[in-house]
Amino acid sequence: MNGADDRMGYLLFVTALWAFSFSLIGEYLSGQVDSDFAVLTRVLLGGLVFLPLLRLAGLRRSLIAGMLLVGALQFGVTYLCLYRSFAYLTVPEVLLFTITTPLYVTLLDDALHRRFAPVALVAAGLAVVGAGIIRYEGLSEGYWLGFFLLQVANCAFAAGQVGFKHLLQRYPTETPAYRYFFLFFIGALAVTLPAWLVFGDRTMMPETAAQWLVLLWLGVAASGLGLYLWNRGGCLVDAGTLAVMNNALVPAGLLVNLLVWNRDADLLRLAAGGLVIAFSLWVNARFSRYARLEVFGTTR
Repeated sequence: MNGADDRMGYLLFVTALWAFSFSLIGEYLSGQVDSDFAVLTRVLLGGLVFLPLLRLAGLRRSLIAGMLLVGALQFGVTYLCLYRSFAYLTVPEVLLFTITTPLYVTLLDDALHRRFAPVALVAAGLAVVGAGIIRYEGLSEGYWLGFFLLQVANCAFAAGQVGFKHLLQRYPTETPAYRYFFLFFIGALAVTLPAWLVFGDRTMMPETAAQWLVLLWLGVAASGLGLYLWNRGGCLVDAGTLAVMNNALVPAGLLVNLLVWNRDADLLRLAAGGLVIAFSLWVNARFSRYARLEVFGTTR
């Protein structure tokens, strides 16, 4: 791949990486391992990946504080709210309600730039429609608290992505981002550790080797490598593309679940929704002037 394709490569790789996470959590952790402990474990393992790389010399305090905040939002708040939503929603409803994330990405990016980019918002809206085609299966009664929790999670995840990108743009430094990405996990730890100490269920600890291996994979690969590469990729594309890619995980996750665990899936809806999401990427790339500016590295 060359040029813009290289920039998309980060997001595509992480989409494939994260596509396995939903199935692994559902098969080995959900209802078996305390969710607060699972999130805390992911934070600790992800942080250990970047601890040996830590270099803070020459970094501005604002960049350090911003990275802590991004981690607290994108990892800490997001995952704590996401896991709690399962107590009020079915799995299809959880997947359905996560598809609003692209809208938050575009709106927050526009707010930080004091502008309105209608093409990016239209593309994000199309991505929501595409994911909705795939996942909508009707709603249960009494889901409003779960819906609220997921909207907090979606907004926090979007704020983390947009915040990371704007931090690197506002505070340019010769120090590579992986040298201080450990701060991201410290910020997440400030949220997840108190949550586990207060709300954690000590009777639901991992008991099998498979559960520990899944936690290890989720912490090192999905959380450590995955979150860094996702945020790095988000810095190389425009907000509209980043927004749309947030929903590309829906068909990818369903496809993995179908191929590996042989779960039933409506292939026609999967294909139709996937085409709509792909179309939304084309709309943004073709018509958004901000996409052309950011993909080719021009500052605003």
